[in-house]
Amino acid sequence: MLRLRPFKTCDADTIVSWVGDETAFRKWCADRYEDYPITGEDMAAHYRQFDDCDTFFPMTAFDESGVVGHLILRYTDEEKTTVRLGFVIVDDRLRGRGLGKEMLGLAVRYAREFLGARRVTLGVFENNPAAMRCYLAAGFRETASDEEEYFSVMGEKWRCIEMEL
Repeated sequence: MLRLRPFKTCDADTIVSWVGDETAFRKWCADRYEDYPITGEDMAAHYRQFDDCDTFFPMTAFDESGVVGHLILRYTDEEKTTVRLGFVIVDDRLRGRGLGKEMLGLAVRYAREFLGARRVTLGVFENNPAAMRCYLAAGFRETASDEEEYFSVMGEKWRCIEMEL
């Protein structure tokens, strides 16, 4: 049975080991880390900057086999009604088993029941069709936007598709 718990520093080495190359890394974190590759300590240090904050919630998904996924939840508005998911990743050896969809379902439930979210959003790069399929399977839908958002990644412009549940 898959469950979510708050991220622990000891999870970091496992999570960063799932990122195979810089393209996969950037699809996962966009421009949130300046350097590639990162270590577990880099990840833990990045999250420590939010320790005294009540708007940022890194979570780890686990089952009887151990750590299998990770994501963050964060408020994006002062009223704390919109929660954005990010840094969504599942152990690449376990992909295709529905763990991503299940983890997202747990995160949405947490966002609504414990954080009081009325909206849950996320962004996905259009060059990440596997993630897009997972988000669609979890019930997310592309939202209409007046402006397209692009990130400059590895010398290219990557379009970010906004999604909402």
